[in-house]
Formats: sequence, structure tokens, C-alpha cells
Amino acid sequence: MTNTLSAFLVTLLAIAGVSAPAAAQQTQPLDRIAAVVDEDVVLQSELDRAVRNVKSQYSGREAQLPPDNVLQRQVLERLVLVKLQVARANSTGIRVGDDELNRAIGSIAQQNGTDVDGLRKKLAADGMAFDDFRNSVRDEITVQRLRQSFAQSRINVSESEVDAALAQQATTGAQYHLAHILVGLPEGATADQIKTGQGKIDGVKTLIDKGEIDFSAAAVRYSDSPNALEGGDLGWRSLDEIPNAFAQLIRDMKPGQVAGPLRGPSGFQLLKLVEIRDASANPEKKTVTEYHARHILIRVNEAQPDAAAKAKIETLRARIAGGADFQAVAKESSDDANSRGQGGDLGWFPADAFGPDFGHQIEGLTDNQISQPFRTEAGWHIVQRVAMRQTDVTSDTQRTQVRETIGRRKLEEEYNRFLQEMRGEAYVNLRVGGAESSAAPAADATAPAAAPAPAATKP
Repeated sequence: MTNTLSAFLVTLLAIAGVSAPAAAQQTQPLDRIAAVVDEDVVLQSELDRAVRNVKSQYSGREAQLPPDNVLQRQVLERLVLVKLQVARANSTGIRVGDDELNRAIGSIAQQNGTDVDGLRKKLAADGMAFDDFRNSVRDEITVQRLRQSFAQSRINVSESEVDAALAQQATTGAQYHLAHILVGLPEGATADQIKTGQGKIDGVKTLIDKGEIDFSAAAVRYSDSPNALEGGDLGWRSLDEIPNAFAQLIRDMKPGQVAGPLRGPSGFQLLKLVEIRDASANPEKKTVTEYHARHILIRVNEAQPDAAAKAKIETLRARIAGGADFQAVAKESSDDANSRGQGGDLGWFPADAFGPDFGHQIEGLTDNQISQPFRTEAGWHIVQRVAMRQTDVTSDTQRTQVRETIGRRKLEEEYNRFLQEMRGEAYVNLRVGGAESSAAPAADATAPAAAPAPAATKP
């Protein structure tokens, strides 16, 4: 499991309510429907658990949270989006098997200082059924898999984009810590909707300018962005991670400044530059150990079972030890069609290029030494290490990092649009606040429904 997914699942544990105070769990929620999402539903118990946990995370800072009805709608929109993404993933054949799910839950338990049985007991004490928790974990992994599939199919970073970003880094290596507040507008917004959105964002800006509310609290209370409950924090970004429309503006800002309102594809935004740091120092030199080697492979199959393949490779090694040329024997007898014509030559490669078993053998040899026969999934091998070298991969590493940075920015923009389209096409019936209501798609489909526009004096 990747570090990203591990962190994601630990976050899920919190969302599921495991970290919420036990006292908050004593009141059992009514198990009724909070929202209908196409052919699925969000239960009131799911919503209540998620809302309780958000409140526990803001313990001591409750004043930063919006009114309960707005917070409930914000959290409900997040749960709706999860349902929509899981349904889309299932329709495209994305499945999370039980073995993968069990490994993920084991990882969550370990990162919370317990085992699966301990996690099961803690969930029970907090009033959550273990099967419900398993389903939540499965859904979140499914969403991650959908996002990865989306990135692979739609996100492309060209070499020219990487070159341009590297050239920009050479002149300015600054990174910017940003936060934003979004007042979303639907696609094809009417003049009245635009006017209402403009009035709301102007009101929020006035409150911030007068010092009546700080930026992060305003984001929690009024932003339609998915990161509203995180105070609108966008984290650290280099200029190549910032949309071109905003990059020049941010370059000219000073820490603490708030820009906007700005009109973008999703609506009106306020953008805050929190701080700047210099990342232009020469990158740390990165080297990898590479090996030049030859090998001979004898495959294991129905015609040549394991014992016969092992006997054959032992015979070939004995011939080489007796003076036969390794390359000549490889050309004559190796089952590796890719390297046989070159006398078994594999060229230069890092130790892990052909798997851990092969790498372990290479690392244990000296130059020109030949290994004892060893088994991998491919069959039986002997390998001769020819040489070893240290290769500077600093430039390759830089290009990889820049490519990933640009890819993340593109994915964020494209995936948000994808969610907006999916939310707009779905049938969603929100049933919160004691009354049943058919809700139009949120102004920004990646975001919760907007809070009422603030007055220019006090929220």
C-alpha cells in the first residue's frame, strides 16, 4: 500500500467516527434516509457520525464552524459525492477484493496502535458495526481507484511542459502556501445567480477586511470548496501547480494578502497567500547503484518441471566453472529470448529491476563472479556480475518530480470538473432539517451547498 493510500485510510478512520468522543456516541441516531442518490441512499446514521467527528476535530474552535444546518449539508454533500463515485467505479468494472480490503484494514489498525481485533472492539465501543466500517473502507479505496483510473486515461504531461516548468524553476524556485474561499456557480449561471454569488463573495471579503472573521474561519463557514472544513487550505504549490490565470497574480502578492474576488470556471474565489518559501537551492544530488550483468534462464513449465530445470541449470554452471564461456553457453541454452542473442547480456540496471530475488543475488556478487543457481517466478537462473557503477539521476529525478507536480494540478482541475458533471447528471434528493426536499445540484458540484450570504457586518 502506498503512503498516500495509508494516510487516506487513516483519515477515513477519523471520518468513520472512531476518533469521536465516546460520549457523543451514546445517543443512537435514527436510522432513516438522509439522501437518495440515484439508486443508493445515505443513512442518517452515516451523516450524524460524520458530523460528530467534524465537530470533535474542531473542539475548542466551535465558533469557526457554520450553523448546524449548513454543516450538516456540507458533510452530506461529501457523502453524496462518495456514493456517486463508487457507483461510477462499479459501472466501469473497478472492484476492491476482500484480500486487498483486509490488508487495508490491517494497516489502519496498525497505524492506530492495535490489531484488527482491537480495532473491532474500539468500533463496537464507539457504536459502529464492523461491517459498516469495512464497507466505508471499501468505498474509499474504490474512490481512490477511480481517481487513479481517471488520471491514467485523461491526464497527460508533455515533455515540453516539463521543460518549461524546469526553466521557470531555474529563474524562480519559490513555493507558495495558499488558501482559498469559493462561492460556486452552476454551469450556465443566470444573471441573478451571478449577482447573488457576487454579493456573497463581496460580503465575505468585507468581513475579512474588517477583521471580523479570519480567513480560515470564513472558509469553513462560507466556502463551497471541498476543502472548506480544512479552512480552505491548498497547501504548498509551485507556480507550475497554479492555474495560469492566477500564477502572475500570486507572484506579485505578499504573505497575508487576500486577492479577489476572482471569477473562475467554478465561481468566485478569494485567494490568500499564507507564506512563501525558497525552493531554488541546488537539488540534492541523487545517485543509484547500477549493475552490468549476464544471466542464463531455464524456465519451469509442464514440459520441464522444476527438478529437471534445476538439474539443467546446475549442469550449465558446472560447464562454465570448468572453463566454458558464459556468453557462448547463454546463446546456446538460455530460455530468455530477449537476452539469449546477446550472450545473456542484460546491460545496466538497478538492483530491483528484475525483482528482489534477482537483485539480492547481484548485490552479493563481486565483478565477474557467477552465482549459484537460484529460483525466481520465471524459472532457474545463474547470473554473472560484470561491473557496478554509481549513476547520477538528479536530472531524471527532477523531471519526474516536475512531471508529477504538473500532473497533480491537471488532475485536480479535470477531476473537479468530472465530479461537477457527475453531480449535475445525478438524481439527488436531500432529506435534512426534518423536511424532505429535492435539491438541485450544488453550485459547485465538488462542493457542499452554500451557506447564506453574509451581511457586510457580521456573519
